Amino acid sequence: MQVWPGQAYPLGATYDGAGTNFAVFSEAAERIELCLLHEDGSETAVELRESDAFVRHAYLPGVMPGQRYGFRAHGPYAPERGQRCNSAKLLLDPYAKAVSGRVEWGEAVYGYHFDDPDARNDMDSAPHMMTSVVINPYFDWGDDRRPRTEYHRTVIYEAHVKGLTMLHPELPPEIRGTYAALAHPAVIAHLTGLGVTAIELMPVHQFVHDHRLVDLGLANYWGYNTIGFFAPHNAYASWGDRGQQVLEFKSAVRALHAAGIEVILDVVYNHTAEGNHLGPTLSFRGLDNASYYRLSDDPRYYTDTTGTGNSLLMRSPHVLQLIMDSLRYWVTEMRVDGFRFDLAATLARQFHEVDRLSSFFDLVQQDPVVSQVKLIAEPWDVGEGGYQVGNFPPLWTEWNGKFRDTCRDLWRGEPATLADFGSRLTGSSDLYQDDGRRPLASVNFVTCHDGFTLHDLVSYNEKHNEANGEDNRDGEGHNRSWNCGVEGETDDAAVLALRDRQMRNLIATLLLSQGVPMISHGDEFARTQHGNNNAYCQDSELSWVHWPDPDDPAAERARRMLAFTRAMVWLRRDHPVFRRRRFFHGRPVQGTHDELSDIAWFTPEGEEMRDEDWQAAHARSLTVFLNGGAISEPGPRGEPVVDDSFLLMFNAHDGALDFVVPPDHGRLWRVVVDTARPEGVIQDGPKLAAGDRLTLTDRSLAVLQRPL
Repeated sequence: MQVWPGQAYPLGATYDGAGTNFAVFSEAAERIELCLLHEDGSETAVELRESDAFVRHAYLPGVMPGQRYGFRAHGPYAPERGQRCNSAKLLLDPYAKAVSGRVEWGEAVYGYHFDDPDARNDMDSAPHMMTSVVINPYFDWGDDRRPRTEYHRTVIYEAHVKGLTMLHPELPPEIRGTYAALAHPAVIAHLTGLGVTAIELMPVHQFVHDHRLVDLGLANYWGYNTIGFFAPHNAYASWGDRGQQVLEFKSAVRALHAAGIEVILDVVYNHTAEGNHLGPTLSFRGLDNASYYRLSDDPRYYTDTTGTGNSLLMRSPHVLQLIMDSLRYWVTEMRVDGFRFDLAATLARQFHEVDRLSSFFDLVQQDPVVSQVKLIAEPWDVGEGGYQVGNFPPLWTEWNGKFRDTCRDLWRGEPATLADFGSRLTGSSDLYQDDGRRPLASVNFVTCHDGFTLHDLVSYNEKHNEANGEDNRDGEGHNRSWNCGVEGETDDAAVLALRDRQMRNLIATLLLSQGVPMISHGDEFARTQHGNNNAYCQDSELSWVHWPDPDDPAAERARRMLAFTRAMVWLRRDHPVFRRRRFFHGRPVQGTHDELSDIAWFTPEGEEMRDEDWQAAHARSLTVFLNGGAISEPGPRGEPVVDDSFLLMFNAHDGALDFVVPPDHGRLWRVVVDTARPEGVIQDGPKLAAGDRLTLTDRSLAVLQRPL
């Protein structure tokens, strides 16, 4: 076999049409072997003799796409010094663009012996390991164009590749649960019909099913257990894992773009699947443990702010390079449109504290590629001082956990929530305005993959996670949920009607609020996980989306919920007053079409809210006036933006209330939304004049529209 010197960059395996360049970083290893794997289980080892700044490299003519490979790192195994090299372990390439197979759990993939954790384990892991794959990077993108949807027009749909598509009745069985299913016309038609503009995919980076879960007959369904930051997860490919997963993912992105839908990836750069000091040796640990991981004062152990056993070392230039190279790769080569960063507070821990001036933020800010896509933070982790909602730099948007909590509290009847609700409804200026950000920095959500579904939020007071094998100890215990009087499933018509109304209330509140709304997959037709609020390990029908049968009378509730959600999304899309790019002024705006304030707040009696009205513990109801003639931000060509005006009437009280249409804010109004009605959105609603009364059912909301 010919071996040429090759290049130190790019890292990973790079095919150029005639052969492949291999490059891998390790400061800890004394020497590294590239192992080419053959179908009969044998391997050919090539020592990487060339080294530049601790990057070993070689070019192998004739090595083609589909070739499986791994590395063996020869060097010190001294956990007490933070060194865990072990040449008996076949290691994944941290820059692998594709991964074949899966880990077969057993003692061989660990660097120590189970009965003696201090003793080095020299069992060969190769027969039990997943392997890196050389890919062909060439793909015909045709006339693909990024949608580049502006934030104020964005509606995000959080989805799981397998969960969304596994039970879809219109999909061929052989592609269900795969990237190809995302590109199927039936799935795309659902997304476009719903009105969403971006699909946020739960982790599709190559991940590992934890040893513990596999032993329990479960799986890491959610995928927050990454081992390959460049490779699409191979189990979501319908036609092969020797690079086919890359082509299939690109094809899905191309199809979604053609429908005007952006692709956002939920990414996990805060930790890896190698776990704590008793975890397996799969890649980073065996190559250079101390360069990749944050070690504790005793370097045998790991500092963990993620709850997974380890945290990546965010002050290491090699970790930062890995993350930035990965982000750029997914933008430039896979053409995704943005990222949602899991436990993003950990990425800001350059030392101990969460620091908005950390190197990671600096790198993202100045990067000409990454800085131009959507960047969404999950602004917390499990470490000290980890809850950072509102504290990320101006370039970032954030999952607004305070929006979720306040909306849940209002509609379940918690006292003294009205003032906070007013802030959340109008874009959370208390969180974002002081650093120059706008309402669009707030990604609003009521539910997501983590926690109850929308249906379960109004059906369960307690979590029911027995199927997870942890005696119901796992999962959040404080869900801000309310079961409407009965725990779980019921045939009580009154309870079911209240639950449906509460779901409509929450969806309507989400879509009438300033900011960027996010819907969790299946909530649009009220899917249930039967009270399981931590279904991370449930790769089964418990977690998969059950699509309503259009011919099944029992699915009528689901169909009504879907129709209501669609109508609310389109109401938002049709009216810029619900998706403003600037915060409200709370006063008349000079140069606009109306002398009234751009927003006004009223009690149900139609009187302007006073300080004591906001603070009253019993207050759970109010009216909000949104002035479509006083939108201060111009259109894309500098033209004025004008819209109809709306009254939003919220009655979270446990009894019916009369609401007075405020005087002096419009003569004639029409009811367009009433969540007390099964259909929710009304085509020819009643007309009301200033001073008229409208009775709102307990726990319901109404929207009144006044044409411009």
